[in-house]
This record gives sequence, structure tokens and C-alpha cells, in this order.
Amino acid sequence: MLIGIYLGALLLLNLLGYASMGHDKRLARRGRRRVPEQRLFLIAFLGGGIGSWFGMRQFRHKTKHASFRLLVPLAALVNLAVYGWLGRMLLF
Repeated sequence: MLIGIYLGALLLLNLLGYASMGHDKRLARRGRRRVPEQRLFLIAFLGGGIGSWFGMRQFRHKTKHASFRLLVPLAALVNLAVYGWLGRMLLF
């Protein structure tokens, strides 16, 4: 039961990261008000780093910003380490 909640939360966070990158890209193309960069980083570091990274690559969004090129992959790596640690704690 607990592992299902854990996996569901990870899936939702990564879908949110991916969707946020796509949404911000659409807003940028339309010249509309954008998603704040701090919010994109927050989503990435709270567990959506892998989805955010895939969103950056898929939508070719924020790829010229050095901070995003560095911090989003870093968030993904940190997320993977935390996922592994939490997963191990839940299984044992």
C-alpha cells in the first residue's frame, strides 16, 4: 500500500515537471506571462527532476540557460538518489 502511494507520488511529480516545461514553452511562443523559473526549479527539486529534464529535451525549452542546463540534470540525479534511498527504506 505505502509503496503504491510512493510510486504514484513520484509519477505525478515527474508528470508535473514534464507538463510544466511544455506549458511554459507554449506560453513563451504566444508571448504570454510565463511560469516563474523558481517554480520550475522547485518542481524539479521536489521530485520532478526527471520529468523536467525530459520536458526540457522534448520541448527544447530552457536549453540555452546555463542555470537550467546545470540544475535540472542535477535535480534529476538528486531525485534518483532520494528515490533509491526511499525505495530501499520502504522495502526493508
